[in-house]
Amino acid sequence: MLLGVDYYPEQWAPSMLEEDLERICQLGCNVIRVGEFAWELMEPEEGRYDFSFFDHVIARAKAKGLQVIFGTPTATPPAWLVARWPEMLSRFQDGSPRAFGGRHVCCYSSAVYREYCRRIVTKLAEHYREEEAIIAWQLDNELGHEDSDICWCDHCLSRFRQWVKDRFDGDIQRLNQRWGTVFWGQQYSDFQQIPLPAPTITTHNPALRLDWERFRAFLLRDFLKEQAQLIRRVISGARIIHDFPGGGLDKHADYAAMANVLDQAAYNNYPVWGGQKEPLPPSEIAFGLDYIRGLRRENFLITEAIMGAQGHDITGYLPRPGQGRLWSWQGMVRGCEGLLYFRYRGALTGAEQFCYGLLDPDNIPRQRFFEAQRFFREVTAYEDVLSTPVDSDVCILYDFDSLASFRIQRQSLLLDCQREMKEIHGAFFRSNQMVDVIPAGEDFSGYKVVVVPNMIVTDQKFLARLKDYVAAGGCAVVTYRTSVKDRDNNLVFGKTLPVDCGDLLGITVEGTESVQEYRSIPLRAKEGRAGTGGVFRDMLKPAEAQPLYWYDDPFYRDYAAVTVNQWGGGRAYYLGTSLDRQLLEGVLKEAMAFKGLTPLETPEGVEVVTRRREGRKVRFLLNHNDHPVSALGCRLEAFGVAMEELL
Repeated sequence: MLLGVDYYPEQWAPSMLEEDLERICQLGCNVIRVGEFAWELMEPEEGRYDFSFFDHVIARAKAKGLQVIFGTPTATPPAWLVARWPEMLSRFQDGSPRAFGGRHVCCYSSAVYREYCRRIVTKLAEHYREEEAIIAWQLDNELGHEDSDICWCDHCLSRFRQWVKDRFDGDIQRLNQRWGTVFWGQQYSDFQQIPLPAPTITTHNPALRLDWERFRAFLLRDFLKEQAQLIRRVISGARIIHDFPGGGLDKHADYAAMANVLDQAAYNNYPVWGGQKEPLPPSEIAFGLDYIRGLRRENFLITEAIMGAQGHDITGYLPRPGQGRLWSWQGMVRGCEGLLYFRYRGALTGAEQFCYGLLDPDNIPRQRFFEAQRFFREVTAYEDVLSTPVDSDVCILYDFDSLASFRIQRQSLLLDCQREMKEIHGAFFRSNQMVDVIPAGEDFSGYKVVVVPNMIVTDQKFLARLKDYVAAGGCAVVTYRTSVKDRDNNLVFGKTLPVDCGDLLGITVEGTESVQEYRSIPLRAKEGRAGTGGVFRDMLKPAEAQPLYWYDDPFYRDYAAVTVNQWGGGRAYYLGTSLDRQLLEGVLKEAMAFKGLTPLETPEGVEVVTRRREGRKVRFLLNHNDHPVSALGCRLEAFGVAMEELL
């Protein structure tokens, strides 16, 4: 089990190294992460490579029994490089270049930037090809974060045109047909006429914009893949990771596609950031962990866990004593098998002076240091069960094209696909039911309940798999605005909504409405008023399906809001609107009961996860409340964690 800290020795006096490493060992660490922002130190001038600083750091770390995760430094190219080649800077939508001084300021389409990245990564790998202390290579840092992957420069325009040309096999008429460019007279006679979807009057073609999203995702994966190939070519058996930032479902990056070029996914877990008055709800933290685990459907690393308040210019909530340890345990029980804290000591200079580490700049160990030390001491006793795969009977599917489609045409001002997924995930979380959050292209046939939320873009292949799954006895929960568009982000002529799956669901959608309130639509059941819906609604006409709830307003009382349909040996639910918490939990518990899944009831804010290994079964209880509670016969202190051996 890897336990460690993110350490930036280049930011401190060389005389401090020995004391720092000794204290890192006292903390209970066996690994440090270094190098990810130190390109200038490794190549102080063009073509002159100098790795002596990190040679010394690694030698001293090895002497103390510490292993190393080394980061390729491509997120922060040196000033001399950008000064020589300013055209490598990425550009904002208005065409102005991003200034040197931040991170990720270079364009991934720039041939010059990519060439210099290849050189430094190759030299780095060649220099350390025999270094046994380096047990993993982290590629770059948080790719796609802060919209750093979006660029509007001429390099991107040229490469986008070539990417589109390749996608359509050089057939411009095929592109015109698929994109529907006859609308507004946008037909192209040459690929060189295709624009970037920069601001224009009204908006660009949705099909063009979806391909632009795909292109941006392709660039990041290509950048990551190139670095992985360079290192593997030099170092046989190299372990390749990347540290993904949070919020992946809202980004233009395709995390799952990127994770496929890695040996293991890593995650930077920030329950608090910036000016937050309070942390993310525990269910949302869990959602992020389950999503990262689902990228490769296997255990992952946390390369940045926190103990202190965080922020660049604005800070906020300070984790309460015990809360950072609680979040660390939450990560471990949900599939993390190695954890490093960000950072060992807070920075004196630069943009992250208020990202508090385990030590403050005064270098005096206090509560955060000792809390991390306690966690490291405790967690090693459970390494066997925590290194096994997580068992989940439920999955939530997501689709990159569908998420992009809603970014392009949101339809409702309130519709946030990730929020909708979190609401559904939260209902399972409160039932203490583990959930995998996985790409729709993955095999979901082994799950008892499969949730398909807002998958507006679908195709025959996916729908055939979904029908086969339900027919074989599975239970699907499908939500509104699913199966509306084709893979080109266009509507489908001559087919009733939901396209090609009305038979599975036993309904037709006869109308839709974007509702600009969360809980404004009254719903009724057979016995009367039931609850509310909001955000959006589909007007459902049941064919074979059984209505569970109807709309209860004067004009649409004849339309169902929620239905269930028998299909072969299984069931398919359809949620025509965003349900309030009580109704949503009721429908999902009914779906769980159909497959024999029983909710585990605990007080609000108490999370329970059970992990197993041959001959051992451990139940972990996590209290996210700021006060003591009792759950399952166990008393938990505020932000407390308890472990129970069940076998």
